[in-house]
Amino acid sequence: MSDPSRAVLAGLDSARPDLEDLYRDLHRHPELGLHERRTAAKAAEALRDCGYQVTEGVGGTGVVAVLANGDGPVVMARADMDALPVREQTGLPYASTATVPGADGTDQPVMHACGHDMHVTCLVGCARLLAGAKDAWRGTFVALFQPSEENGDGADAMVADGLTDLAPRPDVVLAQHVLPYPAGYVGTRAGSVLSAADSLRVTVYGRGAHGSMPQAAVDPVVMAAMIVVRLQTVVSREVAATDPVVLTVGSIHAGSGPNVIPDRAVLQLNVRTYDDATRARVLDAVERIVRAECQASGAPREPEIEKTAAFPPTVNDEAPTRRVAAAFSAYFGDSARTLDRQTASEDMSEIPKAFGVPFTYWGVGCTDPERYERAVREGTTAADIPVNHSPAFAPVIQPTLDTGVSAMAVAALAWLAG
Repeated sequence: MSDPSRAVLAGLDSARPDLEDLYRDLHRHPELGLHERRTAAKAAEALRDCGYQVTEGVGGTGVVAVLANGDGPVVMARADMDALPVREQTGLPYASTATVPGADGTDQPVMHACGHDMHVTCLVGCARLLAGAKDAWRGTFVALFQPSEENGDGADAMVADGLTDLAPRPDVVLAQHVLPYPAGYVGTRAGSVLSAADSLRVTVYGRGAHGSMPQAAVDPVVMAAMIVVRLQTVVSREVAATDPVVLTVGSIHAGSGPNVIPDRAVLQLNVRTYDDATRARVLDAVERIVRAECQASGAPREPEIEKTAAFPPTVNDEAPTRRVAAAFSAYFGDSARTLDRQTASEDMSEIPKAFGVPFTYWGVGCTDPERYERAVREGTTAADIPVNHSPAFAPVIQPTLDTGVSAMAVAALAWLAG
């Protein structure tokens, strides 16, 4: 451990109980995207008490906290805050029982099924330790708490609300995410690390009729079924086997009864790709297939193809990733690994893009190591290890929390310690 890292992380033992309590509190009180008022207030209060200049309400509920400590680099670290509309099934004593009114008026369960509560806690911990050891570093540390990552609009909302004027221009932007690897593990990867994601809503139109008189109809259910089958050939026959692509039809809705042919069907699908050329090719193929199947079925009108969400690919810049990887190797030893490319998606890259600066994004393991090792040994990781967005997903508090705080501090000090 370098002397600056030793000096900054010396405060972790005394900070640990408060941080663990903060994590349990955030986990027990999750909030959906752009409604993270309580979470944001907790983060803002913690950093204001450490001497940070704090701006709240950026992009709705975002928080920007700045600690200037003399001349030197500017490092920005980002944590996402939002939870998911999932009913928790972890059985933890601090499990969420929170609900919010849904669009249909019924109560909608909410839980931190992706670990953003851990991200917030780790960034608060890192910011607190840096504030308590100013003699060990020089420069400016910016802690950014972002809303609505799950919806893909939180980073854009902060940028649109003047983020680049509210925070000093960073030399680098850092971010981390808990993943279902063994706790204590940290993984970096230069280049492509997370996929782009595009969600589409496709409405195809037929002609309704009595179920006993199909000759009078143009059946949109059959049309939708043919589209689903044909879309499977995009990955298997139009993209090279060495180019990872995922295309999932997650929802089909048509009709209201068994004896009525409806006049339309709605499909919702999601595409994951890693580069712009493949992304464009796959999206063009989806549109071509939808239109061709409608024409083949004699549809009375053209289909509607709407993009409902879009996440950019996350492509780590080479130089900062190498610097962080070296710092992790020196601090974590054999627990610092190369991260596999992930099919998940993120919007955090919109923040460094707005500033025109490089970034790096890494993974932190959060599964009980013994449980993970047993599942690997028995070949049951897919069945036994809950992944992000599962109702059973929850990081083990330790050593996940210590690792996440340490990783963010060590990465930041790779610039701030000279």
